[in-house]
Amino acid sequence: MTPQTFIFFGRSGSGKGTQATLLKEYIEKTDPKRKVLYVETGAKFREFMAKNNYSNGLAKAVIDSGGLLPAFLPVWLWTDFFINNLTGTEHLVLDGLSRRAIEAPVLDSAMHFYNRENPYVIVVNASETWARERLLARGRHDDSVPDINRRLAWYKSDVEPTLEFFRHNSHYQFIEINGEQKIEAVHKELMSKLEL
Repeated sequence: MTPQTFIFFGRSGSGKGTQATLLKEYIEKTDPKRKVLYVETGAKFREFMAKNNYSNGLAKAVIDSGGLLPAFLPVWLWTDFFINNLTGTEHLVLDGLSRRAIEAPVLDSAMHFYNRENPYVIVVNASETWARERLLARGRHDDSVPDINRRLAWYKSDVEPTLEFFRHNSHYQFIEINGEQKIEAVHKELMSKLEL
């Protein structure tokens, strides 16, 4: 299998992280000689926030006030990972990258720079109602009703327009799957649409 790139999008609570992980595990089994790099921006951001310096303090203040971090921070998180880890031979599974319209061209430039041919953009579709119920059920500390509502509103206002960049760009293979199914059914639908 030639090196493949999979870029996941979906509302909080849509199950995109679960599907990204399942795909990573599938690829590791079917192509064991090739490394799979999994970049989950949320995890990278939590690592960043655990540090104690000036930038982290400013970021914490923005988050605590319910604000949106400047675009350079999430871009820096994944570009730093790319620069320090990519060799050109691995598969990439990307979750949570380029979620604002101004970030999409940056990710696109990285895909071209690293010669990533025809990346898959995978959108796990789930309604706000479905996503809200799942988020409330998991009971994480950051899943308060105001936080959930803010994340869902942000997806609609910022992420959905970003998807149009990839949907209408011939370099990408754009796939939508129904996230409002059992995990196994979502995975099965995804695998049926991927041309691996």
